[in-house]
Amino acid sequence: MKVIKILCLLTKTRFSFSKINALMESWVPILASALKTSLGDVNVIVTDWLLQDVAFLLQWLQVRFYQFPAEKVHLIGYSLGAHVSGFAGSCLGGRGKIGQITGLDPAGPMFEGMAASDRLSPDDALFVDAIHTYTQERMGLSVGIKQAVAHVDFYPNGGDFQPGCHPFQSLMEHIQTVKCAHERSVYLFIDSLLNKDKQILPYRCSDDNAFEKGTCLDCRKNKCNTLGYNVRRVRSVTGKKLNHKTRSHMPYKLYHYQFRIQFVNQIEKTEPTLTISLTGTKEDSPEMPITFIEEISGNKTYTFLITLDSDVGDLMMLKFRWEGSVVNNMWSNMQTFNPWSSGGMRPKLTVGKICVKAGETQNRTTFCAQTSDGIYIRPSQENVFLRCEENAQKQRRRKTHFHN
Repeated sequence: MKVIKILCLLTKTRFSFSKINALMESWVPILASALKTSLGDVNVIVTDWLLQDVAFLLQWLQVRFYQFPAEKVHLIGYSLGAHVSGFAGSCLGGRGKIGQITGLDPAGPMFEGMAASDRLSPDDALFVDAIHTYTQERMGLSVGIKQAVAHVDFYPNGGDFQPGCHPFQSLMEHIQTVKCAHERSVYLFIDSLLNKDKQILPYRCSDDNAFEKGTCLDCRKNKCNTLGYNVRRVRSVTGKKLNHKTRSHMPYKLYHYQFRIQFVNQIEKTEPTLTISLTGTKEDSPEMPITFIEEISGNKTYTFLITLDSDVGDLMMLKFRWEGSVVNNMWSNMQTFNPWSSGGMRPKLTVGKICVKAGETQNRTTFCAQTSDGIYIRPSQENVFLRCEENAQKQRRRKTHFHN
């Protein structure tokens, strides 16, 4: 007997108001269609957990079809359905664990802090993954569960809220907000099926502050994974919590970069407003603001995360601009019209070294100032930095031309 993989979609509990019910369940046919279109040779079963005993269905399949392989079953549960998937998996007992359970923003109320046997847990299948998208607390409760419940737990945008889901002012807006953020887990999963060339790559991280500094963009020792259907089944005793940023709409993928900028000999403390633009082998990025969480002083390296909507390719050039204050702009203009001025009193930042790491490719690039004076960033000026090896090649060409 040829066994085709079975995917069961478990929806959350139905509301008594038919209008709200239709609102909450509109994703079901979209996900079912995406699974069939993307995977082809699968059976997709949609169940309402209140009306159908999923565990009984799985047990019946094992009895009806001798030696039915439970590892061919993948349960995908949304909200309360995620925990029901876990209960169904644990009920198989000695019959063999099911292959995979995916929890789409597993429900928080009545499950947060509970024992593993009373919620979705890594014990319920050979591999369990979960996507947390709405863990923001309201009156001590969150719609989605905050704690890790799987072998791999994904927390898009930190997991508490999602871009594009606007804060609510009225009851109906509250319903829309819950729908948007809670269901984002579903659409992220659909995105992984429909946009195979834009797979999201989250990273293991200790906390949100470390992620915002870009220090977590590391894929060594399985520290990153693919979100959605194509997740790598990496199991560990402690589990893994992974973070990443997304766009507000499909395709949700963003490209992550860690910037490390060393400033040297900075005597006076300053809080500059800098913008940066990137040039790659594929395209240019727009100008983006850089936020420093502390004043720049002394000899220190600052790190921060930048995300781009599109893949610019291999980085070739950076452009910095110091958006100076009104006072600094007036001073800059005075220096321009004063031919005897040396410019020594003008505020400036001295750049020692710039290193950029691309999370998606894990490539590291070091940048050097285009000119010798380019290491000094001043208000209202644009500074260009090129890949250091490009500078070295230019210098070699100049030397060759000089000797010829």
